Amino acid sequence: MENINKKEQLQLVYGDYTFGVKGGDSREGTDFRYIFSYAAGGPVSFRVSGKEWLYRAPRPTFWRATTDNDRGNGFHLKSGMWLAADMFQRCTDIRVTVDGAEVCDLFAPDNNRHTPDEYAQEVALTFCYETITVPKTNVRVTYAVQADGSMKVSVAYEGKEGLPQLPAFGLRFVMPTAAKGYRYEGLSGETYPDRKDGGVHGIYEVDGLPVTPYLVPQECGMHMDTDWLAVCRDTALDNSVKNCPETVLCIESSGEKFAFSCLPYTAEELENATHQEELPPVRRTVLCVYGAVRGVGGINSWGADVGEKYQIDAGKDITFSFRMRFC
Repeated sequence: MENINKKEQLQLVYGDYTFGVKGGDSREGTDFRYIFSYAAGGPVSFRVSGKEWLYRAPRPTFWRATTDNDRGNGFHLKSGMWLAADMFQRCTDIRVTVDGAEVCDLFAPDNNRHTPDEYAQEVALTFCYETITVPKTNVRVTYAVQADGSMKVSVAYEGKEGLPQLPAFGLRFVMPTAAKGYRYEGLSGETYPDRKDGGVHGIYEVDGLPVTPYLVPQECGMHMDTDWLAVCRDTALDNSVKNCPETVLCIESSGEKFAFSCLPYTAEELENATHQEELPPVRRTVLCVYGAVRGVGGINSWGADVGEKYQIDAGKDITFSFRMRFC
């Protein structure tokens, strides 16, 4: 009876500066291995049925590539510090709870008292990030891992008076290879808070990771009011793996609907290119799940700002959450 219970729980692995959880059954193709790094300040490996889903630790994201309208009204000059905050952040605090009880001895040698034979129903890891803005503020990201390998991800931004308007706020995942495509339930086409009235709710499938071919690369690929998203991959970094089976990462709303973009580039890569041919070769998948997105405007491109209700006040708190699972 003891072994049956253990199969239905998370096995805990206490490393010197890492915390691992594993579970599932490799014979059934349900095995998973997650590694959270205290040094990297976040998860560094989501390995499911032998396939890795993380290229680097996820991070809060504050920037979307500027548009012609943004440049016309000088938004990039007013809020440019958020570009630096998007690229450089510091993890200042880490909290770990196991079945609701906080773990105080996270690092070696204090955590050497733990054994490989420890199990739990739920593990929650919270990482606090400090921005390099002036004034600085904080973002907390919590990964609550369940025994079946699914997790609830909660993201909280601490509003701070004196900061310029935010371009966006979300969580960015970078995957090791380019996705085959994605499916989602939400609004059709590319939508933004001030550009979604023409979107029709439904289930849509997108092949590959298309980038809107603007003459000058800029913000693109946003999808608002999403119920769920499924990102499909059939490649791995290991070139010796042939005929890699398709695996899927599913993001599901946890109450309120979310926005997302799924592209082969980060906002910084789009920002840095002045023409399409300057974009780097497609290698990765950059998935951003957003709790807030600034509108793109379009009244004119030579000075008109985005409507006030489509702006993001950095002085106010922003929270959102979603559920994540692999299949």
